Amino acid sequence: MSTPFYVSPQQAMADRAEYARKGIARGRSLVVLQYADGIVFVGENPSRALHKFSEIYDRIGFAAAGKYNEYENLRIGGVRYADLRGYTYDRDDVTARGLANVYAQTLGTIFSSAAEKPYEVELVVAEVGSAAEGDQIYRLPHDGSIVDEHGSVAVGGNSEQISSFLDQRHRDGMTLAEALKLAVQALSREPGGGEREIPAERLEVAVLDRTRPQQRKFKRIVGRQLARLLDTEAAGSTPTDAPSDTEDTDSTESANSTDSTPDSTEETDK
Repeated sequence: MSTPFYVSPQQAMADRAEYARKGIARGRSLVVLQYADGIVFVGENPSRALHKFSEIYDRIGFAAAGKYNEYENLRIGGVRYADLRGYTYDRDDVTARGLANVYAQTLGTIFSSAAEKPYEVELVVAEVGSAAEGDQIYRLPHDGSIVDEHGSVAVGGNSEQISSFLDQRHRDGMTLAEALKLAVQALSREPGGGEREIPAERLEVAVLDRTRPQQRKFKRIVGRQLARLLDTEAAGSTPTDAPSDTEDTDSTESANSTDSTPDSTEETDK
């Protein structure tokens, strides 16, 4: 009878971490930035049906890189958690910190379990406050740890280089147009040091806008408004709440349900 092959716990965890990181690196990067009136989410996404960014609750947004089917399950779980907590207690009791803790427990349990593979996802949970000082951004890697971010954060394939670029150029009080253009510049950078052009049609952009009179602060920026924000000449005078150019999301799960998920479990923008 042969002796079972022994793998130390440290090596097993290192192998699982490497597996998850490689899976996340295959997806395109995304960035989340604070600006004067809220938080903006920007990513390259050629698909119009599968979203990297979603609304979780009134003031809370969700962003993810990695395997679509895995982070879509987490998103749906987050919506259910938020709805149940808001209904049972109070809407103000639903916070990004509480949601991040729930995600951390889920990811940490899966990562440490030898019975299943680790999730190949990296999450960002953001909440917009009534003032910039109240904004919260949390990054959750594959192992379930929580990183409290300030100003800007990047996740996905080229996140380290993009994060370095943003740290050097991001500043407090930026307009939406300035933050959007900075995000696109960061996403356009290649690992080798070059740059490429990302057309507006391949961008997915959403904001948590604290100035919205509605209780729900999440909205998508599409069409003509996105084009105007990206235009250098018009950016300075572009309004940020043009109803004809924005796409509000539905708070129900059906707005971003898994019915649109393709047969492949891989992210479609890889």
